[in-house]
Amino acid sequence: MNTLRSAVDDYLELRHTLGSRLDGHASLLRGFARFLQRQHASHVTTALALEWACQSTAAQPSERARRLSVVRRFALHHSATDSRTEVPPADLLPYRPARRLPYLYSDKEVSRLLRATRGLRSFDGLRAATQATLIGLLVVTGLRISEALALDDADVDLTEGVLTIRRSKFGKSRLVPVHPSTARALRCYRQKRDRIHPKRATVSFFSGDRGRRLTKWAARWTFVRLSHQVGLRGPSDSFGPRLHDFRHRFAVTTLLGWYRDGVDVEQRLPTLSTFLGHRHVTDTYWYLTAVPELLRLATERIEAHAKVSS
Repeated sequence: MNTLRSAVDDYLELRHTLGSRLDGHASLLRGFARFLQRQHASHVTTALALEWACQSTAAQPSERARRLSVVRRFALHHSATDSRTEVPPADLLPYRPARRLPYLYSDKEVSRLLRATRGLRSFDGLRAATQATLIGLLVVTGLRISEALALDDADVDLTEGVLTIRRSKFGKSRLVPVHPSTARALRCYRQKRDRIHPKRATVSFFSGDRGRRLTKWAARWTFVRLSHQVGLRGPSDSFGPRLHDFRHRFAVTTLLGWYRDGVDVEQRLPTLSTFLGHRHVTDTYWYLTAVPELLRLATERIEAHAKVSS
């Protein structure tokens, strides 16, 4: 069994060297290796992988499928050096999570949120400007909240008007151009930030309390507070519109604009997909089915082409 544990460590080290984000894979695979050791197993089998994946009766189907998927990837790799290794079939624990339908903020709701930031108080007086600039940036670029908060000063080129996204969801870097008005807003924020914190403890663009990097937790907590204040959430609501929904708004607004302008959306979709940092263009196509107005416009476009062709 020591051989399998070593194989797991070697596999994880290889994945890490290649730049993969393991997202908890290490603890899962090491737990699987310990399970195999308790079973006195000398190699991976489909039956043992399935038993381990379903160990917890309280685990949701999505978690069981995830556990088995992690083992399957390792087994695929390890089978090249150990022919006894059984690779669990991909459809053994099928699960396709339902994507949460996007909340599409109206222009009035965005304006109310931005106005509400003026009332935010902090000991250094920067929180209001930070939250307003962050929300504004998410609205006009469609960045993930994690990407915006990971921006360092060196990633924000306000002369050329380009943001460098280095820590994306899938580990790929990309360039995001911004409108001159956005560059001006970012420049104003940076000037105010530097006046308040001339000697900061971080190189991050967005500053939290005491000049440290703004955390995702702090940004979300403040946003929930604003959401309650402007009526996007009820007084006791624990769920509601999210910061991530600004990304949905950007994607949908862009697609609606293209349809209304008569643009060839099919041709432009890969561009939008790249801009958003989607791994597959199918992730961008999802909006066409998730948003009724987009689905209607797409259907009308297809029907119009069919009439012309006939």
